[in-house]
Amino acid sequence: MKKILLVCSAGMSTSMLVKKMQETADKENKDYEIEALALSEAESKIDEVDVILLGPQVRFQKAQVEKIADGKVSIDVIGMQQYGMMDGEGVLKQAESLME
Repeated sequence: MKKILLVCSAGMSTSMLVKKMQETADKENKDYEIEALALSEAESKIDEVDVILLGPQVRFQKAQVEKIADGKVSIDVIGMQQYGMMDGEGVLKQAESLME
């Protein structure tokens, strides 16, 4: 099972995106666990995930997350348009490309 972590400021709006991503993964029979957490909680999960995607509202903290991750996991920022449209399929593809 691959684990994808979405990080935002409070973990709430991103949880809607998680639901859409999980629906896409389930439809495609992919064994993914997708979770959304606030940045303050994400540090404790870094060793347990395969990829971290930051919500656009916390993109300025990418360097901080990269420092915490210490090269153990791929990190990227979700595009504003994909996030705004709650494009679960597109964001899932972004996560998958980082896990390759």
